[in-house]
Amino acid sequence: MQLSELTLGTRATVVDVSNLTEPDPIAMRLRDLGFVAGEPVSLVAHGPFGADPMLVQIGFTRFALRRSEAARVEVAHV
Repeated sequence: MQLSELTLGTRATVVDVSNLTEPDPIAMRLRDLGFVAGEPVSLVAHGPFGADPMLVQIGFTRFALRRSEAARVEVAHV
């Protein structure tokens, strides 16, 4: 499942961050920010009607991501 598919309050664990292109600077930046395998992640909030941005918490840090960015992150339910 992709991070962009999580529902509010759902907890998951990061499995992988996929590159859409080679190289993919957004995927590299997500990894640099801590989106690495094994990290707990949850969806805290999102824009109106499930739109952008998504407020995602990984560890103790929160990030606002576009759905297209969150779609690069593969997660598994905890």
